[in-house]
Amino acid sequence: MSDPSLSFSVTHTDGRARRGVLTTPHGTVETPAFMPVGTQGAVKAITHRDLDALGAEIILGNTYHLRLRPGDELIARLGGLHAFIGWPRPILTDSGGYQVFSLAARRTIDEQGIQFRSHLDGSSHVFTPERTVDIQARLGSDVAMVLDECVAHPCEAPVAAGAMQRTVRWAGRARARLLELRSHGDAGVPISNAGQAQFGIVQGSVYPELRSESAAETVAIGFEGYAIGGLSVGEPTDVMYDIVSQTTALLPEPRPRYLMGTGTPADLVESVARGVDMFDCVLPTRNARNGQLFTSEGRLNIKNARYAEDPRPVDPACACYTCRTFSRAYLRHLFLAGEIGASALNTLHNLNFYLDTMRRIRDAIVFGRFESFKRAYHQSVSR
Repeated sequence: MSDPSLSFSVTHTDGRARRGVLTTPHGTVETPAFMPVGTQGAVKAITHRDLDALGAEIILGNTYHLRLRPGDELIARLGGLHAFIGWPRPILTDSGGYQVFSLAARRTIDEQGIQFRSHLDGSSHVFTPERTVDIQARLGSDVAMVLDECVAHPCEAPVAAGAMQRTVRWAGRARARLLELRSHGDAGVPISNAGQAQFGIVQGSVYPELRSESAAETVAIGFEGYAIGGLSVGEPTDVMYDIVSQTTALLPEPRPRYLMGTGTPADLVESVARGVDMFDCVLPTRNARNGQLFTSEGRLNIKNARYAEDPRPVDPACACYTCRTFSRAYLRHLFLAGEIGASALNTLHNLNFYLDTMRRIRDAIVFGRFESFKRAYHQSVSR
């Protein structure tokens, strides 16, 4: 395994908002960037062809799910995750820590790692910091996340401190394992992407002093990029924004900053204003499957009766295939009839909305108009 082929440069700033370019072994990503979530190697209800047409430059896969099915060894034998799923562009893989966190009744955590039972068949598994590095080396993603311990909200400070400190110790072990793979070849682990980079994760719940300690110790370990984890788990929005603002200020300027699992379009705009470069969230795809569409005038629930005879597109300001071709009335009919096409068309629109929002953010930063863009955006989508 060679040194990572990942580089990052900030090309423009406007206040704390940054536009940049992330270069990976499988291509470049314009930042700020939104990563559609392809947990099991597929973004639900949409093809890679359509993702490419929408301008998606990077997607996210999940170590937990891919380890359980179809298995990282199988994926490695078939050439790595890019080849297996037919996606030639960059991929980031989460470590699976959040998914294991959500399986509270099925897992136990100790210093060694996390023991859990599969949600598929109840079989027992163990994730250690080292094992998640090995799994992601087999998958061959361009960016691999370290294993972390996420806590729910609310969480008492001593519990949050314990989880944060364990996350730091795990990060050190994960980094050591990746450096071992880089310096000693495959070390018994088939490596699907020799240029894979690794991001550390800052934890600490809603406690500023814990976030500061986590950021300092994680940066001291040294990673190619840094993520802010443990938010969007029930804390008030203004608290989340405060933690994001505090934490980005503690992270190295030359490294990419990734806010994990957040959020609404407004969250993306506000977090860019606080210095975040990368995002992922299931909202655009999950909400699409439930009939909720994001538009330039706010959210629209397509199942509502008032759209039964509405000939207008979902969003007259949107140029996606769904809005160019179909009426609200037809999309409502598809949804109520349980047609698979409803999920596909709704997902296409929502992802286009998110990706177009990021394009508009990048343009606003380049032209020094980000603050005016942010004000206008909030006025529009809150209607």
